[in-house]
Amino acid sequence: MNKLTPFALTVTITALALTGCSTAPGAAPASTSDSTRTAVAEPTTEPAKTPDLVGTWKQINSAASDSYQEAEISGDVITINWVADNGDTKSIYWVGSFTAPNDASTPYTWTSTRDEAATESAMLASTDATKDFTFQDGTISYTASALGTTTTIKLKKS
Repeated sequence: MNKLTPFALTVTITALALTGCSTAPGAAPASTSDSTRTAVAEPTTEPAKTPDLVGTWKQINSAASDSYQEAEISGDVITINWVADNGDTKSIYWVGSFTAPNDASTPYTWTSTRDEAATESAMLASTDATKDFTFQDGTISYTASALGTTTTIKLKKS
């Protein structure tokens, strides 16, 4: 019959206590199932907001600092003017329908229908029946034609 001395018994019990039930730091216990593990919270991000396009927009890619296009969006109408003389002279280029975005998806595009009554006597107004607009990265863009030249106009909210 083997007898353990009190010292040997203490060492054996301590060794079992330290090794029998331990796991490596950060490791899941071997018997834990996926359903009992605590989920790690994912960082939350705010949902993207629907852009508000109402307001005044100024052309950012004009070749001249004192002449450019400027748009005003109000309600369901977009009005675009040719601006000259640092804003002292304005001529209608476009008056048409505006459809506001209903979510944050970009690019956002809409087709504007020209208001013929508002543009029929404006000499520098577009005669197109419709015009396509795109909003992306804080910029509204569209093409404008005058005197046989077509340019992509880019506007930023002022």
